[in-house]
Amino acid sequence: MKKTSQKPTNANEFDNYFEDNDIADLLQVRPSRINVDIPSAMLARLDAKAQQLGMTRQSLVKYWIAEHLKLVD
Repeated sequence: MKKTSQKPTNANEFDNYFEDNDIADLLQVRPSRINVDIPSAMLARLDAKAQQLGMTRQSLVKYWIAEHLKLVD
C-alpha cells in the first residue's frame, strides 16, 4: 500500500501533491451497505439477466439504480 504524504494546505502544495499522489487519496468515499429482500422468482430473473449481460448481480443492481437516478447515460 502506498503511503501518502501530508495533505496540502495551500495552492502550491496542492499542485505539488499531485505529482506523487492521486485525488482519491484526498477523498473519503466509503460504500454503504443495504439489505433488500427480493422474492426468489425475481432473484432468479435478476441472475439470468446479469449472466446474459456478463455482469455480476451486484454490478447489475448498482448500474440499474444509477441509471434510474440519472447517474449514468
